[in-house]
Amino acid sequence: MTDIQTIPPPQKILPKQIEDLTLLDEVVERTAGVSRLEMCIQCGTCGGSCPSAADMDHTPRMLFAMLRAGMRRDALMSNTFWICVSCYHCVVRCPQNVHIADVMYTLKGMAIEAKLYQDSTAPDFSQTFVDMVEEYGRSFEFGLATRHYLKHFPLRLPSMAPMGLGMLAKERMAMTPKRIKNIKQLKAILKRAKQVEADVHDKAIYRRSQEAKHG
Repeated sequence: MTDIQTIPPPQKILPKQIEDLTLLDEVVERTAGVSRLEMCIQCGTCGGSCPSAADMDHTPRMLFAMLRAGMRRDALMSNTFWICVSCYHCVVRCPQNVHIADVMYTLKGMAIEAKLYQDSTAPDFSQTFVDMVEEYGRSFEFGLATRHYLKHFPLRLPSMAPMGLGMLAKERMAMTPKRIKNIKQLKAILKRAKQVEADVHDKAIYRRSQEAKHG
């Protein structure tokens, strides 16, 4: 009697992730000034200089390699740029003068725009800070801290009250926001900056579509 062998079901073939080879150029274009990102030689000095590297998913060197490889989702999902404390130690020590901290700011904006992040705490805080600067021309610490803790850490708010009251009593923090003078000029500058950023973003999308079309 012949044994009947069970034929395993066919394995599902997952689509291969398409590398976005325009990603590095997009980050370079969206970074203010001259980032020199394309000059990175993968020496690792940045990661060795970073006081926060141990808490990062990827060191800056690894993150830049991911950008060069077109790993958009993996790069933007990394916590590296959210852990960065902008101490500029890496910038000072980089032998290629790559403006690493500025690139980190760019990646934060791109991650928020694409809604790619592991935890919304830092992106929400960043967006709230930006909103207040756009509205008042400066940070409003009392409103920023209150909104942040109410949304993400409401149970911690009572423990923060003594410190907050102490800062209010010593006039180290104001209860109401104050706008800077000539706020209209600042808003005009920010509006123009957003237009420039939108143009760069549209060009990047067009390049990606053309690359995908021509394979």
